[in-house]
Amino acid sequence: MRLTLPGTSIRLKLFYAMLATAVAVILAMSVVARVSFTHDFLGYLNEQAQGRMEELMPRLEQSYREHGSWEFIKENPGIWYSLLRSTRPELDPDTPSSKSSPSGSDLTGAHLRFTLLDADRKYVIGFRDMQADAIPRPIMRDGTIIGWVALTPFESVITAIDQRFQHKQWLAHLLIGLVSILFTGFIAIKIANVLLSPLTRLAKATHRLAGGDYTTRVEVATQDEVGRLSADFNQLALTLERNERMRRNFMADVSHELRTPLGILNGQLEAIEDGLLEPSMDTVKSLQSEVATLNKLVNDLYDLSLADVGALTYRKADIDIGSLLRTSLHSYEETYREHGLAVAIDLPQQAMLVHADAGRLQQLFKNILENTLRYTDSGGRLQVACRREQHYWLLQFDDSTPGTTPEALPRLFERFFRADASRNRANGGAGLGLAICQHIVEAHEGSISADASAFGGLRLSIWLPASPA
Repeated sequence: MRLTLPGTSIRLKLFYAMLATAVAVILAMSVVARVSFTHDFLGYLNEQAQGRMEELMPRLEQSYREHGSWEFIKENPGIWYSLLRSTRPELDPDTPSSKSSPSGSDLTGAHLRFTLLDADRKYVIGFRDMQADAIPRPIMRDGTIIGWVALTPFESVITAIDQRFQHKQWLAHLLIGLVSILFTGFIAIKIANVLLSPLTRLAKATHRLAGGDYTTRVEVATQDEVGRLSADFNQLALTLERNERMRRNFMADVSHELRTPLGILNGQLEAIEDGLLEPSMDTVKSLQSEVATLNKLVNDLYDLSLADVGALTYRKADIDIGSLLRTSLHSYEETYREHGLAVAIDLPQQAMLVHADAGRLQQLFKNILENTLRYTDSGGRLQVACRREQHYWLLQFDDSTPGTTPEALPRLFERFFRADASRNRANGGAGLGLAICQHIVEAHEGSISADASAFGGLRLSIWLPASPA
């Protein structure tokens, strides 16, 4: 059966648990003390008394031999106590032996609980109120029973004073138990406050975080489980704050990217409608350029959305990325020449086999080449190199000035991020190309990174797993 406390706070549950534990321990100690007193201590006293009785038996038998009956001891307590206390009987009650101090066993009160009976078990001398649970031992002479010595157990002769003493002891135990429970309750409250205060702060912070306050943080005061939980909470809040900021920036950037070509299209169409602009071939090409910009932006956003949910399709096969890269470079050869950019290629002669989707890799190379074309000054250069590094093919794209700041390099693969100064919106581009490149490379179990180029521009390094030869 499990005890439940519906609607009770953790602080009260912890207090009840600690208090119940303390009460159980106190009760268990009381029961153990009682059992120990009853069975162990009283048993020890009874065992001591039985040992004293064994010492008494030879003296009683010797005295009986000397007198031939028990008449010598009847109504003569001095002789009786002399026999109880002495190792050698002195029959004169006025001798010093009759007044000697009791032995160790006598200090337990055993001499007061012995009863001497004759052979017919009639009272002779000793303890008159012998109980039914008294332990009898026969006194033998020449194989014949001449009398009995009975020992009444200690627990059967407890007097009213002893009972009052026991009652006081129980009251003392009860008082100690109550004080212990109150003290335990006080300590339990303190411990509950110490243990649960961090959790309370964490719960309040969680409510604020759930309400949209992503700047919420909690203090990490310890290195235990609660401290690690607080640190994880702070990391979660930081991640949510960053994601919310990225979401807002994403919506703002998408709105901006869509507004620019739509505004140009709307303005040119209105100019044609008002007769301010002739519907010439140049005007049509300008409109088609803005439509292509919109189309590319929409396609990039669609690809990113598919990549986020893992739905971007890949049809992989063993292909030669060297041949694929040469084809992509050849398609941009005329465009690069028009912009005054030189292209240098350093590829190995053997086939560069990778297990990949040829269409997605062409999209990857196209985005990189367009990025270089858009952000490299006229008269610059692009150098493409590839080499084998253990189980990977390393492709490096190095362009010339202008470059980016070291702080901007880790953020180049973020959506809609553009480095300032030379790499800005005036050169075109929505800031989605490198983000798509990263998704494509990671889908092929590779990696991509950005560093400063030796030519003053940007170096993009791509590692793709090589297929077995």
